[in-house]
Amino acid sequence: MVIGEQVLKERMEKSLPERLIVTPLLSPEQIKGGSVDVRLGTEFILMKRSARGPIDPMNMDTGSSVDYQERVHVDVGDKMILHPNQLVLGVTLEFIQVPPDLMAYVIGRSSWGRLGLMVATAVMVSPGYRGSLTLELANLADTPVYLYPGTRVAQLVFHQVEGSHIAYAQQGGKYTGPVGPEFSKLSLDQDWRAIKLIGADRAGA
Repeated sequence: MVIGEQVLKERMEKSLPERLIVTPLLSPEQIKGGSVDVRLGTEFILMKRSARGPIDPMNMDTGSSVDYQERVHVDVGDKMILHPNQLVLGVTLEFIQVPPDLMAYVIGRSSWGRLGLMVATAVMVSPGYRGSLTLELANLADTPVYLYPGTRVAQLVFHQVEGSHIAYAQQGGKYTGPVGPEFSKLSLDQDWRAIKLIGADRAGA
């Protein structure tokens, strides 16, 4: 069930842990219908075109990830160019705390989509999540487009979670509490251990 505008506003007035936090809300127009608009923050991660070889998620640790990324700050009022087929990681200007009985989907605004900008390819916000949201920003058009921090680039659509569940932070989520864009932590997935063991067994056979 999608949470409507009135209930969203009511949840923002409740006490914790039932309270939904999306801050700062710079305009009441950000809450409209069944969604909350979120704005583009000032921090970005660019993928280095001069990276040393392909990205290997199985063997990538925190130290090696800097070989593939460059962090950039763009003030509100300034702009950054996003070239065709380029991917950058942005972040929401807002800090979000989702109650344990809600979850959200991140959906790009159609006005930006019609310019070729795809927003938030990883779209689910888990119950109990807290932090700023990393946004995957990709230009699918043939023409460069400018990104302006402070503009509304995406919207959050909230849903009620039925049944028992464990909050994201209690599950030990990899991206708990960020205030800036975060690079992939795919190498922390437990799957890699089993895959490496299978590979070692096959090599020794």
